[in-house]
Amino acid sequence: MSDRHSEPKVSPGNTIDRLSRYFPFLSWLFHYRSQDLAGDLTAGAIAAVMLVPQSMAYALLAGLPVQVGLYASILPLVLYALLGTSRVLSVGPVAIVSLLVAAGVGQLATPNTPTYLLLAMTLAFVVGLLQIGMGLVRLGFVANFLSHAVISGFISASALIIGLGQLKHLLGIQLPSAESFAGMLAAIAQQIHAANSVTLGIGLGSMLLLIYFQQFLGNFLKQRQIASHWIVPIVRSGPLLVVVGSTLLVWLLRLDRFAQVKIVGAIPTGLPPISMPQFDWATWQALLPTAAIVSLVGFVESIAVAKSLASKRRQKIDADRELIGLGAANLGAAFTGGFPVTGGFSRSVVNFAAGANTGLASIVTAVLIAATLIFLTPLFYFLPQTTLAATIIVAVFGLLDVATFKRMWVYDKTDAISLLVTFFAVLGLGVEIGIIVGVVASLLLYLWRTSRPHIAVVGRVGDTEHFRNVLRHAVKTYPHVIAVRVDGSLYFANTKYLEDFLLRAIADRPDIQHLVLICSAIDFIDASALETLENLREDLEAAGIHLYLSEVKGPVMDRLQEIGFVQRLGSDRIFLTTHQAMLALGCC
Repeated sequence: MSDRHSEPKVSPGNTIDRLSRYFPFLSWLFHYRSQDLAGDLTAGAIAAVMLVPQSMAYALLAGLPVQVGLYASILPLVLYALLGTSRVLSVGPVAIVSLLVAAGVGQLATPNTPTYLLLAMTLAFVVGLLQIGMGLVRLGFVANFLSHAVISGFISASALIIGLGQLKHLLGIQLPSAESFAGMLAAIAQQIHAANSVTLGIGLGSMLLLIYFQQFLGNFLKQRQIASHWIVPIVRSGPLLVVVGSTLLVWLLRLDRFAQVKIVGAIPTGLPPISMPQFDWATWQALLPTAAIVSLVGFVESIAVAKSLASKRRQKIDADRELIGLGAANLGAAFTGGFPVTGGFSRSVVNFAAGANTGLASIVTAVLIAATLIFLTPLFYFLPQTTLAATIIVAVFGLLDVATFKRMWVYDKTDAISLLVTFFAVLGLGVEIGIIVGVVASLLLYLWRTSRPHIAVVGRVGDTEHFRNVLRHAVKTYPHVIAVRVDGSLYFANTKYLEDFLLRAIADRPDIQHLVLICSAIDFIDASALETLENLREDLEAAGIHLYLSEVKGPVMDRLQEIGFVQRLGSDRIFLTTHQAMLALGCC
């Protein structure tokens, strides 16, 4: 009998699980279930129906030829499906990112020119590098610096800018470029007399149909007891039906010739060409501010949708892996003639509702859009630009978020102020500077708010071991002891406020001999706050008042011990609970 030990067998399942951390598609590819196929095929087809008109419209919004939107909806979808951790997120052109592209690249080149397209592709490349780099060094947390208030204000203002910017297509007029929202309004007011009534009629009719499909058709079909699995594809076919209907109308009546309705015109047939972004450091530097904002805003929008939908199926989303997946999608866009992409809210929700189970649904969408480019682009020749403008306006109308502002104003006015600052900064200064102003304003407001933490003098509740705010509860207090609870961590911005509060409280109580500082809500104490505590201890000792600490958290205690504060204060002056401290001071 051999003495050799047999080598441990490597479980294929464990190997796949380990590899799926780096290649998330393996988690569903090697466990694919036949019953998931129907949902993936259906969802992929419905998402393609939505994405074709949307991608063309968002390319127009970004100042690019419409086919560029289709180019950005093929390889990026496939790459994200392979490397992203969400199984239902639909990646592609979105309104907010398209607006950022127009704002950033528009400063460097004229829209709809070869130079502009090259810069848009280069922007996608830089965005991809930034997002992959952030994912590799695990910087997914940076999205937390964009608060909900800033995002809400930015999106609402962007929706107004997008909608106003599409009025020139809806009205069929020429407008000079304007840097501000007020400038755009003034330009429209000067040219509105030249509006093309036929163009406006087609645009308004398209908007009404889209609104009907979005808001009313679903309930109508439910009342007619149409099967639920048919309602989603019917309702979401609205944009495609509007595109087909308006195209046929212009073609049959030759409105482009007889009514000067502007049309899309010839769209190149075939798959997107392999392209190369610009590898020039000066160009990258010029695009870097826009790329940073696109990377962050796109990631925030995408991760919010991905987490929301994943929670409904008890699935996990890895923020850092999402950055890598989105970065790869943007690199794919850069090398196939596209522009920056991210996860879209409406498409992802439809993808989810239509039954998408895995990333295969996105791959099906990409294949169908590729087929559209190969076989169907000549059919879009007579597509009126006003229809695409109507598609954009209806899509962004739902982004106006008044409800969030009302809720914030009632709950926390500092957040509401942050939202308003961002909103008006974006309208007045532009989308890039506006969002930076919003972030700075939210951070300053946070510093102001935390510089004045809630501090309460507390007393004993009856004969219990509980201590509560003397201003809120009927409690017992003691003439020779004051117990103070600080509801917040201590750092440079609030340490002076704490010191002033304590000194005033002691000055108002001449019989005080002991001060108990309750630290239950203190998560950290920075160097400035530590110095203040040291000075406070010395000043109190000189005045004949002893300082005590209670309910100090473990990590805070560890740092106080390392720096020697515990030894200088005395370990006998630190108590596990406030009750123990009060007993030791003769307060029974």
